Amino acid sequence: MNRALTADDLVFAGIALVSGLLAAFALRMLLRWLGRHADRTRWSGDDVIVHALRAVLPWAAVVGGAAGAAAVLPLTKTVQHHTNQVLTVLLISVATVSAARVVAGLVRTVTQSRSGVAGSATIFVNITRILVLAIGFLVVLQTLGISIAPMLTALGVGGLAVALALQDTLANLFAGIHILASKTVQPGDYIQLSSGEEGYVEDINWRQTTIRNLSNNLVVLPNGQLAQANMTNFMRPEQQLTILVQVGVAYDSDLEHVERVTNEVIAETMTEVEGAVPDHEPIIRFHTFGDSRIGFTVILGVGEFSDQYRIKHEFIKRLHKRYRAEGIRIPAPARTVALQQGGVVIPHQRTGEIEPNEISSVRFD
Repeated sequence: MNRALTADDLVFAGIALVSGLLAAFALRMLLRWLGRHADRTRWSGDDVIVHALRAVLPWAAVVGGAAGAAAVLPLTKTVQHHTNQVLTVLLISVATVSAARVVAGLVRTVTQSRSGVAGSATIFVNITRILVLAIGFLVVLQTLGISIAPMLTALGVGGLAVALALQDTLANLFAGIHILASKTVQPGDYIQLSSGEEGYVEDINWRQTTIRNLSNNLVVLPNGQLAQANMTNFMRPEQQLTILVQVGVAYDSDLEHVERVTNEVIAETMTEVEGAVPDHEPIIRFHTFGDSRIGFTVILGVGEFSDQYRIKHEFIKRLHKRYRAEGIRIPAPARTVALQQGGVVIPHQRTGEIEPNEISSVRFD
């Protein structure tokens, strides 16, 4: 435009700017109200969406007001073009960042709901965020009139060189994707490796897997090493598992009485101890005629791997107390101490445990 700037132009431009600001304020109030209602729902995805819209919609209103103000002002074609480009780039950037937040938040919500534990597989979150930001960056370049075809060609050629230089990193990346896609390991699972490492899987990111053991120390493993290791997953195919407790009673015990009393203690433990499985069927199996006792195995049901220590602790205490009350003996193992006098060995029978510093043979000259 070649005409001069008038007072009416300034008034209309001011009205457009103020309208954009008022619209941004109204949208922010509306989204804040929606956010409070989203907090009351069980699904966390609506919180992510409202939070992202709270960032993009007010900015869109401001940009719209600025675009309206620029349209009514008598600007030259060049200034008008550059102004529209700047506003468009700003709007695309805000929309891209908001879309990345929404997609990454929804992916994190899905991974948390699938694992059943408060943990997240950040490898998928990071990949989706990078993809959305990359698409937004390409759209911005296209809006500015920069051809992206040569850039894509250069990235394709350079990507091959980068892939050769980052073989280990890419191997860990695809190993992590394979682990999560095959669902052999998920965040929250308790695993044990053949090399001895064990614990809860805290996170699987683009390079490594973090494991928290029962002493709250973190073990960090490359994804490639985890994918190749022999591993036991105590959470799959189901979280509940059984544990074995070895017990022995004296030979003069009434085994029917022993079995009945043990079953009662099992039922009591399964009902009262946290982490036990109340509907677990008590299982007792006699299996060994030992040197000083008849051995049997008690099979208990536990909710998850870490619960077994508390349940064993409570079961052994209660079983020992009940056996004492019922007169059921748990004999100590017998030991033979050889007393050597001259060239003659005199066996001497003892009962009970031998201390490590106790002399097992004595020679009399």
